[in-house]
Amino acid sequence: MKNHAELARNNFLKGYNCAQAVAIAFSEEMGMSETELAKLASSFGGGFGKMREVCGAVSGAMLVYGALRGNSDPEDGEAKKQHYAKVQDFAARFKAEHETIICRELLKNIALKKEGTSEPEERTPEYYRTRPCVRFVETASTILEQMLAE
Repeated sequence: MKNHAELARNNFLKGYNCAQAVAIAFSEEMGMSETELAKLASSFGGGFGKMREVCGAVSGAMLVYGALRGNSDPEDGEAKKQHYAKVQDFAARFKAEHETIICRELLKNIALKKEGTSEPEERTPEYYRTRPCVRFVETASTILEQMLAE
């Protein structure tokens, strides 16, 4: 069986943002290439374009979940309700591990080196040593893997 958490971790360590790392880990299930998923999830890194809103790992996981298990009929309120319940379940599981799904709260003790800019931070050994984000991509991937198996 595929270890999506390990794949996501490796993707993050290659330099993909948190959302891309998770989404690409599920490329086989999505039937999409790494490049396609990297583009699709690229906006969600850094808590939505480096604004530290919803954690990109969470957003990437929900992107995958929606593509694989989402509802598509705008008139099917029950399907929408069930899907939203699953999204909320994912968030509750993630919060049980990390207390929040909000990037700025997850990274509350880490200052942005390039505050107020859209410029991404350089991926240096120091960056990886001080960032807990690799844990978040692992957690999001593990929860998503569990939910897809249910």
